Amino acid sequence: SGVQIGVALVFIIMLSAVGFLNPARRGSLMQGVLIVYMLCGSLAGYVSSRLYKAFRGRAWQLCTVYTATLFPGACFVVFLFFNIILAFVKSSGSVPFLDVIIVAAMWCCVSIPLVFVGAYLGYKAETITFPTITSTIARSIPEPTLLLKPSISMCLAGIVPFAAAYVELFFIMTSLWMDQFYYVFGFTLMVYIILLITVAEVTVLLVYYQLCSENHRWWWFSFLTGGSTSVYMFMYSFIWFRALEASRLWITYLLYFGYMLLLCSGLFLITGTAGALTSFWFIRRIFSTIKVD
Repeated sequence: SGVQIGVALVFIIMLSAVGFLNPARRGSLMQGVLIVYMLCGSLAGYVSSRLYKAFRGRAWQLCTVYTATLFPGACFVVFLFFNIILAFVKSSGSVPFLDVIIVAAMWCCVSIPLVFVGAYLGYKAETITFPTITSTIARSIPEPTLLLKPSISMCLAGIVPFAAAYVELFFIMTSLWMDQFYYVFGFTLMVYIILLITVAEVTVLLVYYQLCSENHRWWWFSFLTGGSTSVYMFMYSFIWFRALEASRLWITYLLYFGYMLLLCSGLFLITGTAGALTSFWFIRRIFSTIKVD
């Protein structure tokens, strides 16, 4: 799902930069986001199936179903819940019922089949090989120093990528919640690429330090280290909400923090996937150089 969201975001920003998707045209940008995201579903199925096959998983059908439904399903349920509340209070921001049905039909008839197509191609591809043989007996991990503890590293890792995208994040938040048009998509694409590069570099560096301290449990560490950037983004949303000067109605807090949680969850998948895949490539490279006589 992280690959699907990340690649879709690149195409959306590029299409917006060339003027194909214009925020001034009502609904144009949102329609483009939905269509591009669903068309990128095959990438999610392909990557998840190749990794699952490399881990010698057997329940590939369950893995594909989770990939196709878990994150999009959670987003759709939250959106439907908020839309029902808005319709109940007779708000003009509620989406018509027919449009909700159309989105659900696009998800079931386009996105999910594309995920299964990508998963089929991934399972038919060659299995990812590892340069060394992993022992079946897990070796003990020595007690690390304070700064090398995985929990400390994961908490501090997100500061640098968040700082790299902080300025652009302010303008995006202003456009999103203050009903202002946003047109600087070329600069946004550059900041997005810098964010991914920063996440990858920081994650690889911390994973290397963990390996040097004889900690072989790097899979979830790399994913959570890269995804920690979203935690700082969600914390920043609390600070930015004070400057919004919104109404004190309970539904305002529910919508703002609910949708910000969804956005931060998507960012968590993007940055976590970038960190994990980059670390996977890095570790395969360094272990492939080992000469065993």
